[in-house]
Amino acid sequence: MRLDHIVFAAGPDGLAATTERLATLLGEEFRDGGVHPRFGTRNAIMPLRDGMYLEAVEVLDHPASDKAPFGQAVRARTELGGGWMGWVVAVDDIVPLEKRLGRESVNGNRHRPDGVELLWKQLGVKGLQSDPQLPFFVEWQTDPANHPSTGASGDLSLAALEIAGDPARVSDWLGESVEQPLEDLKVEWVAPNGIPGIVAAQFLTRDGIVRI
Repeated sequence: MRLDHIVFAAGPDGLAATTERLATLLGEEFRDGGVHPRFGTRNAIMPLRDGMYLEAVEVLDHPASDKAPFGQAVRARTELGGGWMGWVVAVDDIVPLEKRLGRESVNGNRHRPDGVELLWKQLGVKGLQSDPQLPFFVEWQTDPANHPSTGASGDLSLAALEIAGDPARVSDWLGESVEQPLEDLKVEWVAPNGIPGIVAAQFLTRDGIVRI
């Protein structure tokens, strides 16, 4: 298990405005990620060092967004004003998690603007919906050379996460210590004061630490 990416839901003013604000703060540009046809969402990607990336996402006016848990989760966060939606753990084989959690993964895909199709399986978005401190899981089924972190400038990395929640609860969800996927990252666990989940992310930029 490893931390794969963190997800920021667009505000009511949409993905373009949200990514423009984040890009100004971080000093890097987002890339158009494309549409998730199965989820009724669209994203933009900012590669980070250490095989991670920042995903900004918005819900589309599409029937899939009403049915797919991921689309539902994005819409719910946007309706709250946007902001951090969750964190995602990559695994090499999602089948053991399907068996342990008693639910099936779903297929995900999107076409980048250059035509390359990315494929993956994901699991656990319903867990995030009920308890936003919990990550969801992804098993990539595409060439590692096309992972969204590819092409990171080398100047931007995720330095720390502040999470409102209980590490014991998250460890139980993961099936192993939460320190495993977060071992290379500073994590501050704080008592929930409202909605649990990511309170803030700290990025190391060319101009120093930026907290969002």
